[in-house]
Amino acid sequence: MTGQQRRKIIIEAIQNSDEPLSGMALGQLTGVSRQVVVQDIAILRAKKYHIISTNRGYLFSDGHKFTRLFKVHHTNEQTEDELKTIVDLGGTVVDVTINHRVYGKMTARLNIRSRRDIKDFLNDIKNGKSTPLMNITSGYHFHKVCADSEAVLNDIEVALKGKKYLAEVMPYEENLSDNE
Repeated sequence: MTGQQRRKIIIEAIQNSDEPLSGMALGQLTGVSRQVVVQDIAILRAKKYHIISTNRGYLFSDGHKFTRLFKVHHTNEQTEDELKTIVDLGGTVVDVTINHRVYGKMTARLNIRSRRDIKDFLNDIKNGKSTPLMNITSGYHFHKVCADSEAVLNDIEVALKGKKYLAEVMPYEENLSDNE
């Protein structure tokens, strides 16, 4: 099988999967190592395929055309409610970013689009004996959220504001959305 044929199989497998596919699973499917799959993913990204990596594997980023960055603030205990608020209204939480005055900007991909994804994320935090990234900045963080329309993003903003999760963007944070 040529590299081109292998990458076509990888694209089709990711497109047809309801869950992220690990590099190991894609390697087994195509008869190559995980390292070769990682190289293939890099080639596909260079060809403008919007493949993202999560801690559970590879998937295509949603075809959502509308994106908004929300600065939020809440406790660890409110994380589940915040995420449910977003996904229940039709949003996908693409990532989480903190802007630390000393350490700088740190971003982690989430790609949370369902209550099941929320459950998996919270279990990963718990089982990894970790704490959410927002704890470094006393609960302040940003979420890039995408949706199918501006109206959905407006509804999410209203709901987050109603729950008092929205926080004021500081002047030194205004360029945060400039870097993808």
